[in-house]
Amino acid sequence: MSRAAQYLLSVYILGHRDDPPIRTNAVAETLDRSPATVTETFQRLDEDGLVEYEAYKGVTLTDAGRERAGELHETYVTISWFFRSLLELDDYEKEAMELAGLVSPTVAKRLADTLPTETDVPSHSDGANSSAATDYESS
Repeated sequence: MSRAAQYLLSVYILGHRDDPPIRTNAVAETLDRSPATVTETFQRLDEDGLVEYEAYKGVTLTDAGRERAGELHETYVTISWFFRSLLELDDYEKEAMELAGLVSPTVAKRLADTLPTETDVPSHSDGANSSAATDYESS
């Protein structure tokens, strides 16, 4: 479900910025996919009961989809935190989103337990500590 996970996570994140339904083009742009590919995936996710897809309008997460996307988001934030704080990477969101669907909740929890707390991470005057993950956490 790793590919589908990216779509759920994207809808979840975009849903914190805009009211549902989330438009196909917004997800296509976020994931660098064609609108046709996004539509196909939305139709499969609809069949799986994770989203409600309405042609020409977009998708809304179902309760099951919101629960799964929330879990994926927690994993995404943990991976983003790892990339930012330990690897000191500036451009990592795409990789973190891809990995979120591949890492089990157990691995994500253990990874989170090994990461430094905010007070342990040195502050960078150039703003390198800011990230999309932090923005999503506050949404």
